[in-house]
Amino acid sequence: MLHLSQSSEPHIAEVGLIEGTEHFRNIQRHDVKTLPHLLSLRLDESMFFANSAFLEETILNMIQNRAEIEHIIIQCNSISEIDFSALEMLESLNRQLLDKGIKLSLSEVKGPVMDQLKASDFMTHLSGKVYLSHYQAFEALS
Repeated sequence: MLHLSQSSEPHIAEVGLIEGTEHFRNIQRHDVKTLPHLLSLRLDESMFFANSAFLEETILNMIQNRAEIEHIIIQCNSISEIDFSALEMLESLNRQLLDKGIKLSLSEVKGPVMDQLKASDFMTHLSGKVYLSHYQAFEALS
């Protein structure tokens, strides 16, 4: 019960590039490079039924007053599992973002999670791309 409670509202960090490196850290804790048209996020939990609505709502709230955002990259290195509810949420989020003119990309997706994404329709509808590293995504979308 405690795990379910804690993982239902996971930490979502907006991250930026530590200049001179390929490392990304929380913008609230580090002096990092960000770009106004690019929202770079790190989810610190797997995605499943208990947190998918929270994740979608949080991401949509983050863009609410930021009209300059054209791309969102979700760094997925902490996501070890994704269930059907979370896949549906990603589909919905992708559509909602696209309606606002924002493309969604993913980076550092683990193999088992990528297998599940490919087994669904999500990859055919993804408005952005999947990048091997977050740095590659950041550079490509800069």
